[in-house]
Amino acid sequence: MSRLLSRKVFKTFLKFHEPCCLSSMQQLLKPTRVLANKVQYINEDRPEFPGSKSVFVNKLKFLWPEKMEGIPVYRVMNRKGEIYDSSEDPGLSKETVIKMYKDMTMLNTMDRILYESQRQGRISFYMTNFGEEGTHIGTAAALNPKDLVFGQYREAGVLMWRGFTLDQFMNQCYGSCEDMGKGRQMPVHYGSKDLHFVTISSPLATQMPQASGAAYGFKRAQNGLCVICYFGEGAASEGDAHAALNFAATLECPVIFFCRNNGYAISTPTRDQYRGDGIASRGIGYGMVTARVDGNDVFAVYKVTKAAREICVQENRPVLIEAMTYRIGHHSTSDDSSAYRSVDEVSHWNKEDTPIARLRLYMIKKGWWNDDAEKEWKQDSKKQASHGSLCKS
Repeated sequence: MSRLLSRKVFKTFLKFHEPCCLSSMQQLLKPTRVLANKVQYINEDRPEFPGSKSVFVNKLKFLWPEKMEGIPVYRVMNRKGEIYDSSEDPGLSKETVIKMYKDMTMLNTMDRILYESQRQGRISFYMTNFGEEGTHIGTAAALNPKDLVFGQYREAGVLMWRGFTLDQFMNQCYGSCEDMGKGRQMPVHYGSKDLHFVTISSPLATQMPQASGAAYGFKRAQNGLCVICYFGEGAASEGDAHAALNFAATLECPVIFFCRNNGYAISTPTRDQYRGDGIASRGIGYGMVTARVDGNDVFAVYKVTKAAREICVQENRPVLIEAMTYRIGHHSTSDDSSAYRSVDEVSHWNKEDTPIARLRLYMIKKGWWNDDAEKEWKQDSKKQASHGSLCKS
């Protein structure tokens, strides 16, 4: 009897309140943005299909990638440290430029010591950054210190720029009790909550959709910050890369996707990794603002990153940057790159074009650096890095 009464009461309630309920439900389900395509008037010259922006043609024409011009590579200074166009000079102070140089060379020194430490059996694993220092320091200098960083595994220079100490690097690689992760991560998997650097994970490209999600959160919070996500051209072949780029583009997330195209995905050269004009050409397909930059030119990297950050924050949209560079060192201590590339090739890049050599020449021309300063800094940096390593051994 009570059940029948309850049903009658419920039906009576619906009779009088159904319109109100439906109205409330519609308000609840009302989308926050217009998802449907606007109705367009018939136009014989332009397609009305919702999935593209184009015009009609009446002559068949295929697009042949080899006949199209490649996306240009932006640079500010040449291999001799000379600025091409004074209007493109970032105008950084002497102190900032010297800090850039010192951080890049300190990273080199730390790499050599920790690489040898692994060879001596003191640590289990290591990955050097030789040849790619400009991509680390150039981007780090252009960001807000509170911008969130998702690294892959070759971005130690970003942490160094933000204040991660040599002791902290050593603690992590040695897995000491003073390590922030208490030795639970393998070497080179750095992270710092204070420096807004998300802990590195081993699987390729997993950081990319995470970066898109974090950037979407920043957009909703309207905090004036952006996210930067580093990855290599090899990681760009992973499914997570597609999901992340598509997610960020369609939801207009303030994230910089920074691709370090260093020529090799471990042992796989770019000619076997992809067809087409590198990674930058994919950005256009996703509807993203895109640029390609000389990764060995720290000033060009700085300028393109700074401009990309402004687009992210002011317009709430993602930017894809492809930095063309070269990995001089082995992929890791588990790799012998002489098995898949010639020693002459590596020597050529190490001798002819590195971000450190370029910046040194620039500072010498400006009168900010000389042989005495170089000698003094080499001794000092080696002493600092060696002291940290010996303390952990």
